[in-house]
Amino acid sequence: MVKAIKFNSLGERLEEIELPASVFDVDVNAPKVLLNEVVTMYLANQRQGSRRTPVRVHGGRAFAILPKDWYRPIPRTKKRMALKVALTDRAREGRIFIVESFNFDKPNTKKALELLGKIAPEKGRKLVVTDGHHVPTVKSFTNLPDVMTDRADGLYAYEVLKSSYIIMTQDALQKVEEVFSS
Repeated sequence: MVKAIKFNSLGERLEEIELPASVFDVDVNAPKVLLNEVVTMYLANQRQGSRRTPVRVHGGRAFAILPKDWYRPIPRTKKRMALKVALTDRAREGRIFIVESFNFDKPNTKKALELLGKIAPEKGRKLVVTDGHHVPTVKSFTNLPDVMTDRADGLYAYEVLKSSYIIMTQDALQKVEEVFSS
């Protein structure tokens, strides 16, 4: 049974809630090997663009011989299992916090910083997960150093491993369970 601390929108501690075992309590035979493989493939597949386009002066040739495509597809089951292993790791360490909701009518970085200071006062990267793209909330947290924001249905293992603390809304927790429990 993995538990997380639940806070209200003002940053006051309410209770401990139980996280869904299908996502946050997963055992795999070789978790480090799986995470290494998925993160390596993810980093290798990031676009390595070039400024040598044929449109620019002194750019490349228009119909030149193209280099080999090094893209390696990551199987969906491996990707999801790696995400579950990363979330399990953070949950077992007690680094996942649940917030009822973020009540930002307009972007307010000062209020966001105060809220983060109450929830996770230690230094380290924080990942704020919302259930959808709520513009004022995203803009409030974007200016803060060492804070990343993402939607619940777009999480990936590298992002979770890169952050020390994960702060998600109650709706985002339900969305994560709905999307990644299968």
